[in-house]
Amino acid sequence: MNNICEAPIGVFDSGVGGLTVAREIMRNIPGERIVYFGDTARVPYGSKSKDTVLRYSRQIIRFLRTRKVKAIVIACNTASAYALEEIQKELDIPIIGVVKPGARVACQVTQNGRIGVIATDATIQSEIYTDFICNQDANIRVIGKACPLFVPLAEEGWLDDPVTIQIAKRYLQELKDSDIDTLILGCTHYPLLRSTVGKIMGSRVRLVNPAYETALELARLLKREGIANPGKNQEESEHYQFYVSDASDKFKQVANSILPYDIDTTKQINIEEY
Repeated sequence: MNNICEAPIGVFDSGVGGLTVAREIMRNIPGERIVYFGDTARVPYGSKSKDTVLRYSRQIIRFLRTRKVKAIVIACNTASAYALEEIQKELDIPIIGVVKPGARVACQVTQNGRIGVIATDATIQSEIYTDFICNQDANIRVIGKACPLFVPLAEEGWLDDPVTIQIAKRYLQELKDSDIDTLILGCTHYPLLRSTVGKIMGSRVRLVNPAYETALELARLLKREGIANPGKNQEESEHYQFYVSDASDKFKQVANSILPYDIDTTKQINIEEY
């Protein structure tokens, strides 16, 4: 592609969760093209080791580079926690994760200095949110809670199911008892369960969606680097491309319930070749 501004943004996640980030990019920067990869064969990342997540991330980025992307968004909190810092040193194009944009906004909106984070085991154990928030403001207390079952429930599309509500109540009770006033949805699958989490936590707790904040951060980055696409949204079929490592039909079904546009095709690739 001659004009780098017209090149797509690469977005990847362990599965369908990153579609919440893709959705916010579509809404907030509609001129940008997207190549999305969901690693559906190897989801979830939250229970994997740092070395494994780093290896997966490098493979996916090698694939995205074959699609001539101009920037990459790691639309996965676990991969942002485990891989972003290493990969930033290896790349000659901009790359951002989803942790810092959400954490920054949580620091700005908390009134009582008590912020909750729900995320995968790996993200909570990495303490990446705690470290970043405390670097911003040492007086803020961060209470983290791993909610590993939220990912398979979201992947299954059980968003308002009685089972999901019961599990959410059990996970979130500790945070309700901790008097937080702000809660970061620290996994890109979790905004799919936003209404369930919101009902349980109550109106006093502000929910922070890092997917939305990441789209705004991406817009600022593209403008700063001089690579924003000034063009308007063209035909969706060429504007947005979707790739997965397994179960493309199921992915497409879930994607069409999340995204503002129906997607016609999802291509399955062998990510282990990269």
